[in-house]
Amino acid sequence: MSKLIIISNRLPITIKKNGDRLQYQKSIGGLVTGLKRYHEKAGSLWAGWTGMADDDISDIDKDTIKNELHKTYQYLPVFLTNEEVNLYYNGFSNKTIWPLFHYFTGKVQYEPETWQAYRHVNEKFFKAVEPVIESDDIIWVHDYQLMLLPQMIKERFPDTQVGFFLHIPFPSFEIFRLLIWRNEILKGLLGADLIGFHTYDYVRHFLSATRHLLDLESNMNRISYEDRYVQVDAFPMGISYDFFATERKNDPFEEEVRDIIDKADGIKMIVSIDRLDYSKGIPERLRSFNRFLTMYPEYLEKVRLNLIVAPSRVDVDYYEEIRREINELVSSINGKFGTFTWMPVWFFFRSFSQESLITLYRHSDVLLVTALRDGMNLVCKEYIAARTDYGGMVVISETTGAASELGEAVIVNANDYDGVACGIKAALDMTDAEKIARNKIMSRRIQRYDVKFWASEFLNSLQNTFMYSERSITQRSLEKAKLIVESAYKDANKRVLFLDYDGTLVGFKAKPEQAKPDAELKQLLINLIEDPKNTVVLISGRDRYTLEEWFGDLDIHIFSSHGLWIRHPGQDWIMTVPIDNNWKDSVRHILELYTDRTPGSFIEEKEYSLAWHYRLSDPDLIKVKLIEVKETLMSMTQQGTLGLLEGNKVLEVKDNRVNKGYTASSFISDKGYDFMFAAGDDYTDEDMFSALPENTFTVRVGLGYTGARYFLKSWQSMRSVLENFIDLSQTDIYD
Repeated sequence: MSKLIIISNRLPITIKKNGDRLQYQKSIGGLVTGLKRYHEKAGSLWAGWTGMADDDISDIDKDTIKNELHKTYQYLPVFLTNEEVNLYYNGFSNKTIWPLFHYFTGKVQYEPETWQAYRHVNEKFFKAVEPVIESDDIIWVHDYQLMLLPQMIKERFPDTQVGFFLHIPFPSFEIFRLLIWRNEILKGLLGADLIGFHTYDYVRHFLSATRHLLDLESNMNRISYEDRYVQVDAFPMGISYDFFATERKNDPFEEEVRDIIDKADGIKMIVSIDRLDYSKGIPERLRSFNRFLTMYPEYLEKVRLNLIVAPSRVDVDYYEEIRREINELVSSINGKFGTFTWMPVWFFFRSFSQESLITLYRHSDVLLVTALRDGMNLVCKEYIAARTDYGGMVVISETTGAASELGEAVIVNANDYDGVACGIKAALDMTDAEKIARNKIMSRRIQRYDVKFWASEFLNSLQNTFMYSERSITQRSLEKAKLIVESAYKDANKRVLFLDYDGTLVGFKAKPEQAKPDAELKQLLINLIEDPKNTVVLISGRDRYTLEEWFGDLDIHIFSSHGLWIRHPGQDWIMTVPIDNNWKDSVRHILELYTDRTPGSFIEEKEYSLAWHYRLSDPDLIKVKLIEVKETLMSMTQQGTLGLLEGNKVLEVKDNRVNKGYTASSFISDKGYDFMFAAGDDYTDEDMFSALPENTFTVRVGLGYTGARYFLKSWQSMRSVLENFIDLSQTDIYD
């Protein structure tokens, strides 16, 4: 029976050592708070760091911790040294990924040493969970510290359902491309079957990055990647609604905020709650509050901002600078506006219990959230859930993930101090009837989409995505039919192999002239040809001169220009269809116009065709330009025999009478082949797949719509298949 394994940087518990005694304390944070209760009910296994450095505990303590965490909490500890924590967590995670993903490019540090530590710790997490992973397990990886882990798991355990959720923003492509190790991060994430984000903006940014950097197209947020599909979607994280909405009487935890409430004395309270971080916009919030008091002096001595900032990463220079700036701004505002009986800002640099915060929520007229960039911000939802009277109002910045769900709140631009000041006034002046109407809508929404619903929806979507890949891909994988194909090959006495070149035997290159065959491929073809039972046909869209230069020394059949020219071993080239080039000048003129307007595109002139390549062009620009090019060329080619052939990042104009299907079917006619194999990677090969007999082993390299019976994930996989054929031939000889 499959089990759920949750993996995050931190466990929901922190371990400290007091003398000889180990102490277990609750961890804090949005992920832990939101998912802990779901974990307890689901009975899952949760893996993560204990919060205690490996250097500070003995092997005996480790065994004690492992046993206690497994027995009491169903936790699996990952032990990290002080150096690993410093380089992987404080270093790459929080000095590279965190500022970059939050659009603070000036604070990003690019250090190869921290990147290596990041890779090493991701591997360490994998090694920690590897012994407990079984086939069909569901593995849910969380957040930016572990973005390489999904790929590691999927490569070792392909039958597991792997999900990944990012709890911070995913930046636009223009920001993400600044990361030196961007491709490695994307490939790490694509190890997951389902990748989740808080908002559709983040989904869009991720798909843009994979399209621009890895040349991966998506359809309905589904990416065709290697031998499977990866679904990308938005799952706005919820909270434990009932926990915050439950009425509490005589709760001892309320005492720590009682003094704050009692001293309000009729003053309207604005509450602000954040972890110390430059992305939260705390200095900007204070400047906005200063502007509010300046613009609306009627609120002097009638309103108070309770600014709660939880200490975080206080040993990092950036954070100490922010704290110093906050202190200076608070002192400035209080000095400017304060009186003997009234202080406009109460600043608390400390953490409060959730129970205390609930009490504070219920006595605050406004929650002020002005993050410059935030993945979600669950405080907004907690405030709304706690206000069971539907009172109060949220003022939230538009760059906070929760703003996309809380459209009824007062939404502001965190950098517009006047705008935030107006937003505060609007929230304070709003009538009770309007507050209730707006809060009821938001409250019902977050009640429906609570953390349990969020987790269940993600895991259900993960299961559906995995099953879709299983049904539509895995069953047709040539790897699954390996024994059938190899048995048919071994038993055959007369075989023919039709092999496309670009994308099938070699990887795609930016320029066609860069795709010259390597020595390994040449030797592979020679070994295939040496078997007297084999007839090997290289069938390509390339011109005859190039193919003659590359393969003319081999005893191989070559079909060039999609079958326009044929060269049998030891013979001259033969044209299969009489055609001319009178059309080229007018078509070339059109293609040149669009090439000039489409940076990165270029024209390849073949003997009897023109190809417009756009692999190096911006994908978003191509979406527009390709439609224009096709419409223009179709109006020119709808009469006569000319047609458009759309391949992989190339549009070719050629004579419709020339295609791989006609040439391949003519070649095998009346020759009595008892094993037929055809492999290709794009639209140009579909004619061949459909024209060959049904018993042909037709193989599409890469995912996509195809009429082929089987598929392989890459050209490397195709070479492996051909190498297996050679091994079978040699075994047959020795037998």
